[in-house]
Amino acid sequence: MNVARRKIACVFGTRPECIKMAPVITGLQMASFCDVLVINTGQHRDLSRQALSLFGLQSNVDLDVMSVDQSLADLSARILTKLDALLAETHPDLLLVQGDTTSAYISALSAFYRRIPVGHVEAGLRTHDLRKPFPEEFNRVAISLMSTIHFAPTESAKANLLREGVPEGAIHVTGNTVIDALLAVAEMDHACDFPTRPNRRLILVTAHRRENFGNPIHEICRALRELHDRFPDVEFDYPVHPNPNIREPVTAHLSGHERIHLVPPADYITLVGLMKRATVVLTDSGGIQEEAPALGKPVLVMRQETERPEAVAAGVAKLLGTDSRKIVDETSRLLTDAAAYEAMARGVSPYGDGRAAARIVEHCRRLLSVQSS
Repeated sequence: MNVARRKIACVFGTRPECIKMAPVITGLQMASFCDVLVINTGQHRDLSRQALSLFGLQSNVDLDVMSVDQSLADLSARILTKLDALLAETHPDLLLVQGDTTSAYISALSAFYRRIPVGHVEAGLRTHDLRKPFPEEFNRVAISLMSTIHFAPTESAKANLLREGVPEGAIHVTGNTVIDALLAVAEMDHACDFPTRPNRRLILVTAHRRENFGNPIHEICRALRELHDRFPDVEFDYPVHPNPNIREPVTAHLSGHERIHLVPPADYITLVGLMKRATVVLTDSGGIQEEAPALGKPVLVMRQETERPEAVAAGVAKLLGTDSRKIVDETSRLLTDAAAYEAMARGVSPYGDGRAAARIVEHCRRLLSVQSS
């Protein structure tokens, strides 16, 4: 018996969401059981479009919600209003969201209001503290409450969901789609115009999270200045997020230092190239905690908590917080102690084998075939 093709909506709004959703979108577009509606909320419009283009994709709909220095309340209201109208018109059979952004949370909420099943890609990550990271921890917990099917990247993520009462049959451990994307992009040409010299070691810095607004970003900048002065053979590439809560203090602290390069946000292929070139990665990003270890790069995490404990447990990432002294001490140790460096630079990837998207597509097919029977 022929079963009608199902419609799956894939929603994202930021570049990390887009990168991690791209392998899933590609897999669904190649599948015979569904049509795919690709929706960009526009939370970070230019960055997400840039990432889509890298994977040869484009959105069917751009909700265009981005505004300058947008508040969470305003952003949430715009996404909910615009997406609700679109879902009322298109009636997808399943809506997929990725991760823990405002776009993911509000999209899941909009689908829940419309009684549309929600699939959560990268489900089950937890710090068990709703304030850290803020608002992402709340977002992902809330998405789990609204989801029909949960794509957990690791066994520990699955365990988190089980403890919260999610039925085991609704959880599928798939690996993380970021490894799918990373492996594809790592094979591409990584021409990079950033001003780094081949004979110098490179520290890649990414720091932009809302929880690090205020004093934490000042502490991070103080640490970078001290490291710059202590290690004359080291350069720093810092793609600076455009949010003024990050851009303004970073510019004030770090402009004018010869080997600290404050550059615009890097497209994903450039960022992967920088990770491959880097000696050490200093970050508060979630995705880079997954990506850099797979490339054999030690990761020092400038946050108080992490929802990605697997890399820490494997010894390829270390959780530092944002105290400038601790950042300086731990970075200096990696730059001066070969044994300590080699222990962290082992190329261990606890997040998957590059086939997460294929597993997600198959579980979507099974879910929708059950619903259509």
